[in-house]
Amino acid sequence: MADAVTFSFSDTIAGYVTRFDSGTRLLGLKTSDGREFDISLATGPSAELVRNLDEPYIDASGHIDEMLSPGRFLFVHGVHYPERGGSFDAKRLVFLGRGAEDYRFEEPSWWIKQIESLADFYKRAQFGDGPVDFTEYRTEIRLGGDKTASHVQETDTISRLVYGMASAYLLTGKDEYLEIAERGTEYLRKHMRVVDSEEDVVFWYHGISVDGDSERKLFTSEFSDDYDAIPMYEQIYALAGPIQTYRVTGDIRIKNDADATIRLFDKFFFDPEQGGYYSHIDPILFSADHESLGENAERKNWNSVGDHAPAYLINLYLATGDQKYADFLEYTFDTIADKFPDYKNSPFVQERFFRDWSHDTTHSWQQNRAVVGHNLKIAWNLMRMNSLKAKPEYEQLAKKIGEIMPAVGSDVQRGGWYDVVERIKEGGQEAHRFAWHDRKAWWQQEQAILAYLILNGTVGGEANLREARQAQAFYNTFFLDHDEGAVYFNVLASGTPYLLGTERLKGSHSMSMYHSAELCYLSAVYNNLLINGREMDFHFQPAPTDLPDRVLRVSPDLLPAGSVRIASVDIDEKPYTDFDADALTVRLPDVQGRVKVKVRLRPVAKK
Repeated sequence: MADAVTFSFSDTIAGYVTRFDSGTRLLGLKTSDGREFDISLATGPSAELVRNLDEPYIDASGHIDEMLSPGRFLFVHGVHYPERGGSFDAKRLVFLGRGAEDYRFEEPSWWIKQIESLADFYKRAQFGDGPVDFTEYRTEIRLGGDKTASHVQETDTISRLVYGMASAYLLTGKDEYLEIAERGTEYLRKHMRVVDSEEDVVFWYHGISVDGDSERKLFTSEFSDDYDAIPMYEQIYALAGPIQTYRVTGDIRIKNDADATIRLFDKFFFDPEQGGYYSHIDPILFSADHESLGENAERKNWNSVGDHAPAYLINLYLATGDQKYADFLEYTFDTIADKFPDYKNSPFVQERFFRDWSHDTTHSWQQNRAVVGHNLKIAWNLMRMNSLKAKPEYEQLAKKIGEIMPAVGSDVQRGGWYDVVERIKEGGQEAHRFAWHDRKAWWQQEQAILAYLILNGTVGGEANLREARQAQAFYNTFFLDHDEGAVYFNVLASGTPYLLGTERLKGSHSMSMYHSAELCYLSAVYNNLLINGREMDFHFQPAPTDLPDRVLRVSPDLLPAGSVRIASVDIDEKPYTDFDADALTVRLPDVQGRVKVKVRLRPVAKK
């Protein structure tokens, strides 16, 4: 095979401007790992500013020369030609802001506007212009929001939609979003919830198949990895949307469901001898070691051990301040810090285990492979937990992941983060091989963005800020669907949308509104409150009598103690003063029925 590339191809280069000669039209662009490219602008490329959902195209083609100042980060898409050692002709430039140091996604309302657009898309896709009727909900949604012929309603995708709508309400106070969240929660409770009075637990159906006025319960998972079993992660994510709604409303029935589901985890998924939680139980005996589970018998994984925290448990603690949830979180993160690192063998954590915590490296599709986003998700959530209860091992592991991952999990030439790679290099390999492809999934970009935002917002560091900005830049440049709405599932390495198979869909077993909305909610929180020192408003709608001592807890996330305080509170659009600014609590008035609460939070200046 020839060493040199002898054919032309289109590609993307992400980098920082080192120089620009307006006479020769040559641009020098340095990638995040320090390699410099000469790029020709002689063919007259188009240029634009990155734009949010529902924003029009912002042309910058007439301002290219003045905007190519040294140090500016941008994306260049163009064509590589093999002659004379290789040349690259630019065809499209994307600037991230008007000034060299401007990044539009750091604007105070950027992520709030984006979650509004997402909520409007999914509302329109699921319910049209009619009333919010969850009998019309469908798991599968096409690219433009149309429904497929499939009439399956999966519990987890409804829950994820509910999460997104509740988060949109928290940021905007728009009643239409809370209505969807509450109606969806009620639908889950009525159709997907099973109350086992004998065992004193709640568990959740995989979903229901709808045929006209009749419905058929789908008890066990229909997903190939988990077929005919009850997977832990489906039970976990059944709680995600209702608990985010509980943060808004304080509906005690939701908390009771969560407590009963946690009892299910502790009775049937928990391993009292070796610790941790099993990934699956069988549907008859609720046993984790039944032979019918096949390769899922007596297995533990990231989803069963770690996903409690981001999916529902942190939010349950934020809403209640209950020590038992803090203890569960501490147990979760102690287990992660103890069992998941495997740095003697790989730069990636280990994700799958046998009962005794020995490594399972031959399981199904994962084999000995790393999900890049799971590594980043661990770093992000360790830093959240570190704000609740600081431990050296939490911060050290999070920082180590943050330092290691860019070189092995990100695309240092084009930007963005990869999907699944081999954990170990073989022979003379210089790079970790892709398991199947070099595409980039929307949810893995989320994990990178949140990991580096919270690292920068808590421990600082220019490297963390740079990674956070680069990840946000790639996501907002390439994942937003400006034609149909919402975000793409996958893009090619170059950023071009990948629109085949289930990855063409905006709703599927894997995709609803959860990750994109979680990204908007927490990016707004971290960018505004932790990094850029800006105030934010949050909205709640509880009945005071539903809350213990009528106390509403309004912390937006697990943030460093003392970093944020309440600046003001309005109840039913009138100023209200009975609050503890430092404890982030509001003592609600002794009235019947619901009240609308708007809380303004103010960052505390760092000394």
